Amino acid sequence: MVSLLVVVFLIQLACHLISTIGSKPFNDLLWQIYCRLPIGPSNDMKEQVRLRREVVRLKREMNAVSAQDEFTRWAKIRRQHDKALAEHDKKAASVSSSRSSFDTKASAIRWTCTSGLRLFLQFWHAKTPVFTYPRGWFPWYVEYVLGFPRCPYGGVSINVWSMACGTAIALMGDVVIYAMQYVQEMRGIPQKEKKAMPMPAQKTQREKTPMPVPAELD
Repeated sequence: MVSLLVVVFLIQLACHLISTIGSKPFNDLLWQIYCRLPIGPSNDMKEQVRLRREVVRLKREMNAVSAQDEFTRWAKIRRQHDKALAEHDKKAASVSSSRSSFDTKASAIRWTCTSGLRLFLQFWHAKTPVFTYPRGWFPWYVEYVLGFPRCPYGGVSINVWSMACGTAIALMGDVVIYAMQYVQEMRGIPQKEKKAMPMPAQKTQREKTPMPVPAELD
């Protein structure tokens, strides 16, 4: 049986990941998995894609035919286009309704498996210590805080352990994000160009020619 200590930690980790990443990416992932199942709306989505391609094809054919010179053909393609467009809109509305219903159910299940389960465990195991320590290690008021609200003295309550896990996970998450940002910044900094060695300046013609020494006056 999995320890209550580990279960609470995993629930806090899941809650932190969902709050950090966001619920929409999780819903999108679950929707992609659900669409691949036989019970999912995969057939409706495939039919919607087929109708969209059909609408585009008929639209191109209708634009390629002159309404004045070949009105009969143009009208026939127009009727086919309008029929395919109506069927596509109907399928799109059905898929959108299925997605909206799926998001509502997925959000409810996600909350039940994370925050709801955490609240249930905190209520059900309110008097159960997550782990114990010898009495007398801390003053009585510290033992009361560690056992808040109804855990007996000498034990750490599930509420306190849940808060400690949430704080530690949040701090570790900030450290990981900071480290990733630091690595990306270091990779984005271009290497410094090597400084060119200064070349000695060439002497001018005047510097090369020795100056005449003036004769001493008598």
